[in-house]
Amino acid sequence: MYAAYAAILVSVYHRSNYLERSISNEGDYERHALMERLTLMDNEDCYNQLRMGKDAFARLVNILRGTGRLRNNAHSNVEEQVAKFLHIVGHNLRNRTMKFYFKRSSETISRHFYQVLRAIISLDDVFLKQPNGLKCPQEIKDNTKFWPYFKDCIGAIDGSHFRVKVSNDVVQRYRGRKYYPTQNVLAACSFDLKFTYVLPGWEGSASDSRILDNALVRDFDKLIVPQGNYW
Repeated sequence: MYAAYAAILVSVYHRSNYLERSISNEGDYERHALMERLTLMDNEDCYNQLRMGKDAFARLVNILRGTGRLRNNAHSNVEEQVAKFLHIVGHNLRNRTMKFYFKRSSETISRHFYQVLRAIISLDDVFLKQPNGLKCPQEIKDNTKFWPYFKDCIGAIDGSHFRVKVSNDVVQRYRGRKYYPTQNVLAACSFDLKFTYVLPGWEGSASDSRILDNALVRDFDKLIVPQGNYW
């Protein structure tokens, strides 16, 4: 009797391992097919799902991998991690949705999201370069409507509201002209539509002028206005 019982346990164990391996192999195949379709086959699919084309996606992956900010691990590569992040922020998706598409656990989806988020934030010094005012923007020089009237203008600056979730004890500070809580973000860009400065974190109730005053006097991440120039 004991021998029969032991045989049944061994059979169940092997069957369980076989099923788990089968499910895992199926998930690997589906992830591979999905990543291939998103980043290698159709540029339109890549743009629609990840909000950037195949070439831009490949360059971003190369930057994050090349600088050591992200690494392949035993179960997922950098391409998959970045694709999940872009898919989430591009469509405001939830972990349970990504879990279905990428055949990963919610914990894995969340961990990869925050890894990529931290890696991209760390690129701010690489991509956010404030103008020094030594050279007039070509978009001004080549347009007779702007030259020479705006020859000292170095870019455009404005505030924008982004919806946020905050705790109930501070939610009123984040309610402004919207019916939902927002974060008021100050951003500056050059005339070729590249961001040169971003100041997030202010409550939605804060005015643009107050945020601008703070940006000009901050000790860290200060907005620089070269002498003789203006935004």
